[in-house]
Amino acid sequence: MSEHEEAMLQKSKTIGIIGLGDMGLLYARRFSEAGWKVIGCDREEQYDYLSQTYKDEKFTVKKNGHFVSREADYIIYSVEAENIDKIVSLYGPSTKYGAIVGGQTSCKSPEIAAFERHLPSDNSIISLHSLHGPKVDTTGQPLVMIPHRTDEAALHFVKSLVSCLKSKVVTLTAKEHDRITADTQAVTHAAFLSMGVAWKSCNQYPWETPKWIGGLENAKINISLRIFANKWHVYAGLAITNPSAHDQVLQYSKSTTELFTLMIQGKKTELNDRLQKVKQFVFKHITNHDLLLDDNILEKFSLNKTPPEGKQPNSHLSLLAIADSWYNLGIVPYDHIICSTPLFRIFLGVTEYVFCTPGLLEESIEVAATNTSFRQDDLHFTLAAETWAKIIKFGNFSLYKDEFEKTQAFFQPMFQEANAIGNEMIKTILERVKQREDQN
Repeated sequence: MSEHEEAMLQKSKTIGIIGLGDMGLLYARRFSEAGWKVIGCDREEQYDYLSQTYKDEKFTVKKNGHFVSREADYIIYSVEAENIDKIVSLYGPSTKYGAIVGGQTSCKSPEIAAFERHLPSDNSIISLHSLHGPKVDTTGQPLVMIPHRTDEAALHFVKSLVSCLKSKVVTLTAKEHDRITADTQAVTHAAFLSMGVAWKSCNQYPWETPKWIGGLENAKINISLRIFANKWHVYAGLAITNPSAHDQVLQYSKSTTELFTLMIQGKKTELNDRLQKVKQFVFKHITNHDLLLDDNILEKFSLNKTPPEGKQPNSHLSLLAIADSWYNLGIVPYDHIICSTPLFRIFLGVTEYVFCTPGLLEESIEVAATNTSFRQDDLHFTLAAETWAKIIKFGNFSLYKDEFEKTQAFFQPMFQEANAIGNEMIKTILERVKQREDQN
C-alpha cells in the first residue's frame, strides 16, 4: 500500500476502544497519534472525568460503548477477561453494520465465544493481544493477531492499523493463543506471586534482609514487585479464565511441595537426580556461553542502598520448581519465545541462570538438602504456592483480588522506586536478548 493509499484509509476509518484502562489508553494514543480517528469510552459514570482528563488528547471520549459501537469501523474491547461476555452482550448489538470487532483480553476462548454469541453475523472478528504491559515500548514486542471471522480486506485494514505499533505480528488461532500464553506465563506468574505472598507472610522486606543479597536475588525481588505494582485482574484473567493455566498452576504447586519435601527429608541424591533430568529436558541446548544473564549485570539493580558484604547460598526453590513444572508438563519454553512477554524472557533468563551456570544448580541442591537458613522462607513459599493454586482451581476472582491486594498493600511504599530500578533492569536484559537473537 502506498503512503497516499494509507493516508486515505486512515481518513476514512474510525477506531473505537471500549475500555480506557492502561492498555486501552495505550492503543487510543498510539493509533490517534498515527493519524487515525479514534473514539473511546469507559464506564458511563466515568464520562465527565475522562472527558476532562483527556480533553487535550487526539482521541475523543464517548459516553458509553453504544456510541463507540455504532460509529467505529474497528472496535476493540479492552476490558477485564471476567467481564468480557457481560460487556459484549451490552454493546455488541449496537455494532455498526460491517464493522470489525476484536478484543485485548489475555484469554481468547471466552472472548471469541462472547463475540459469536452477541455480535451481528455481518461483523468480522479479528482479535489482538499485545504481549507486554502498557508502559513497555511496543517496538519489536510480540503482537498476536487472531483472524477468527474475516475476509482479506478486513485483515488488511487491521494490519495497516497496528503497523504503527511497530510490533512483531504473530498470527494464531484462539486455541493456539491460549495454550501458548499459558505455557509462557502461568507458571512464572505463580512463582513470583508466591514470592510476594511468602515475604509478606514472613513480614519481611527482602531488600532489608542480609540473606537476600546478589544479582539473582535483585532480579527476583524486582520482578515480584513489578507484578504487584500492576492491577490484579491482569494476572487473574489469564490464570482463571484459561483452562490450560489451571493445570500449570496446579503443577507448580505440586512441584514446589514435592521438591520441598525432598529438601526437608535431606534426600540430596533424589533431589539431584530429579533436577538433572529437568535440566537435560529444558536446557539441553544451553551452554554457559549462551546465558542471557549473569550475576554481575544484576548486581547494580538493588533496592538496598548499602547492602552488607557477602551473599548466602540459596536453595532457589521458586526457580527450581518453575523448571520442574515445565518438565512435568512437557513444556520447552524456548519453543514459544516469539510469543513471550518481556517479563517472561526475564523469568526464563533467571531460571536458566540457576540451572546452567556451572556449579550453581549443584550448590542450590546442596543448600536445599543440608542448610536450614532458608527453610522457613521455603515453607512460607510452598504454602503461598498452594494458596494460589487453590484460588485458581476454585475460579474465585474475589479471593484472587483479596490475596493480591493484601500483598500489594504490604509492598506499596516501594513501588515507585522498584519500578524505576526494574525498568532499568528490564531495559538492560532486553538489550541482551536482542543481541543474542541477532547472533543466532
